[in-house]
Amino acid sequence: MTTSRPTATQPPMSDPHAVSPPIAVPPFAVISGAQVQHTLQGQEHQIMELIEATYQLHAVGESVNPPSYFLRFPDRPNARIIALPASIGGQARVDGIKWISSFPSNVQAGIPRASAVLILNDHDTGYPFACLESSIISATRTAAMAASAAKTLSQGRGTRPARIGFFGTGLIARYIHTFLTATGWSFDEIGVHDISADSAAGFHSYLQATHPTTRITVHDSPEELIRSSDLLVFATVADRPHITDPAWFDHNPLVLHVSLRDLAPEILLAATNIVDDIEHCLKADTSPHLAEQLTGNRDFLTGTLHDVMTGRAALPQDRPVVFSPFGLGVLDLAVGKHVYDEAARTGQLHVIDGFFHEVSRYG
Repeated sequence: MTTSRPTATQPPMSDPHAVSPPIAVPPFAVISGAQVQHTLQGQEHQIMELIEATYQLHAVGESVNPPSYFLRFPDRPNARIIALPASIGGQARVDGIKWISSFPSNVQAGIPRASAVLILNDHDTGYPFACLESSIISATRTAAMAASAAKTLSQGRGTRPARIGFFGTGLIARYIHTFLTATGWSFDEIGVHDISADSAAGFHSYLQATHPTTRITVHDSPEELIRSSDLLVFATVADRPHITDPAWFDHNPLVLHVSLRDLAPEILLAATNIVDDIEHCLKADTSPHLAEQLTGNRDFLTGTLHDVMTGRAALPQDRPVVFSPFGLGVLDLAVGKHVYDEAARTGQLHVIDGFFHEVSRYG
């Protein structure tokens, strides 16, 4: 990953006589969704490696990832806007915040449910130096995270799922499918279920175009999908658990619980549970949070994805394995800084001249 920085670097610590050049206000750039998509297209392997490296930085304390803040509205109870502030060290050395909205009623109007921007702040001055369209970045980091979890957890169990089921068929499901297939996954069967018949049919058509020889089934019921899948992807907009029967998981599938609120606590208590960050995930009435409230403890958690990557957490084969990632802001920063660096390297930055006007302390 390139590391072009908008301000001067500090002198080497080994030279006590070196003089730092004066720091300056960085130029401010805007990066559109088209630029983001163009930069990330075909980089699935690279982005998955970047996500895994970011998890490593987070695990060793080279990040700051405070709780997300949820802005909710009394007059629009199903809508929310979430702020994810974060800071990351390593090569990226960048601070910032993702501001992402979820308005499910948008879908009925024919526009995407989610929209987002990502602000990147300079490490030395704190000045914002870029604003990026971030719904694509968010979907990309989520899909890369899911693909990394599928790889890591499958290896940890010593099995490779052959039947995948998608519960929820929106943008995130499509991105996860793209990342899985681009990073070497293939399946004998693909199952689909969505409460919207039109959405399920549209995703079925998309899958048929990309897997013309694979058996693809639209399941009428959640139970049919779950029982017929070895790898399950939950990517819905559910705000409370709607899957309640642990018996549906008796075949011990690997579950990517990306949307976090689909599964009743009883299902998690009968499973091996892996999260991305324990403190981050156990809040906002996620399924793991509800399980903690039900039991009064966190004993049902086996560990984090990084724990599995490093061999500190073992995965039994006689229970379902559920990965519940809250989604860390540091992942958005890592992908966003990568996009910024690529745009800078190729001369594609759209800089807003004079964006910061009062830059002299005394006028």
